Amino acid sequence: MSIVAVRAHRISSPLHTPFVTALRRATTADSLIVEVVDGDGNSGFGEAPQVWAVTGANIPGSQACVEEMIAPKLIGKDADDLNARCREVARAVVGNEAARAAVDVALHDLAARRLGIPLYRLLGATSHVVPTDVTLAAGEPGEIAAAAEARLSEGFTTLKLKVGTDASTDLDRIKAACGVEGAQIRLDANQGWTAREAIRIINGISAAGLPVELVEQPVHRADLAGLAEVTRNVDIPIMADESVFSIRDLVEVITRRAADLVNIKLAKCGGLSIARVMLDLAETHGLGTCVGSMMEGPVGLGAAASLVAAYPTTVLSDLDAAWWLASSPVRGGLTYENGTVVLPSTSGLGLEV
Repeated sequence: MSIVAVRAHRISSPLHTPFVTALRRATTADSLIVEVVDGDGNSGFGEAPQVWAVTGANIPGSQACVEEMIAPKLIGKDADDLNARCREVARAVVGNEAARAAVDVALHDLAARRLGIPLYRLLGATSHVVPTDVTLAAGEPGEIAAAAEARLSEGFTTLKLKVGTDASTDLDRIKAACGVEGAQIRLDANQGWTAREAIRIINGISAAGLPVELVEQPVHRADLAGLAEVTRNVDIPIMADESVFSIRDLVEVITRRAADLVNIKLAKCGGLSIARVMLDLAETHGLGTCVGSMMEGPVGLGAAASLVAAYPTTVLSDLDAAWWLASSPVRGGLTYENGTVVLPSTSGLGLEV
């Protein structure tokens, strides 16, 4: 059955709480939803989030990439030849990872719908419930402690605190989060520290006996030497995020022994096809794994959670992005229950835009 159309839909969804990190402050989740349609009228969906400060992806650029470069390579081709179609998407353009990810996921969603099975079943999973952490936005110590208490009351147990906004006061914020009983705390500096600052702060955490699980992306994404220096000089595990977009990036981190874990995101790497390779590669080389998300909605998050259902990660994955939305921009799709993502049992991602 041939692909007959590739459509793009722009959406903007308000957040119920501002999302604040060392890189940005967001009050909406803005995305391009890609729809791939077959001759029977079935549609598969994927999402390209707009995250200027992390990926550089933006909605107009993603839309142009999809409509002008990728769509012509797919229309008229066999929708059931999934691997061939995904290879064509991967080779269609340089960069543009979010746009490629959206089309790659839409092709997977369409394949699952044509078979009448959920996307997580297409990927090889049987469980539709995936635990997740939840983010604590950057803020003052009192605000952080209150937010941590609220998230625990909602069933989340692993909390990812955003730091890196001010190295001189970050330790106070970390102490506030760690002081909340029952919380498992991990940190994400979003490139906000220098290597020297990271080593000082992380060793200060250890000296204070604070129960921090891991620290994500402490230094600038291009500073792999600094990332490796931090990893060598602290006891708390270090996770690479913005430093790893591609398979080549992951190989470089492995070769340099620059991190203990890696956070793989569909909108960074280009979709499910490449993400699965990266998860296998990391596991083969003894690197811990996590699957994360940008500020995206149920389409992109549903794909990421389906991936985790089929490819369990070594630490709890970071799948809370759609939880931040004040209301869903789609009909159907995933839900959040007691600190887990619950995937629908209907075909594909189980949603309509």
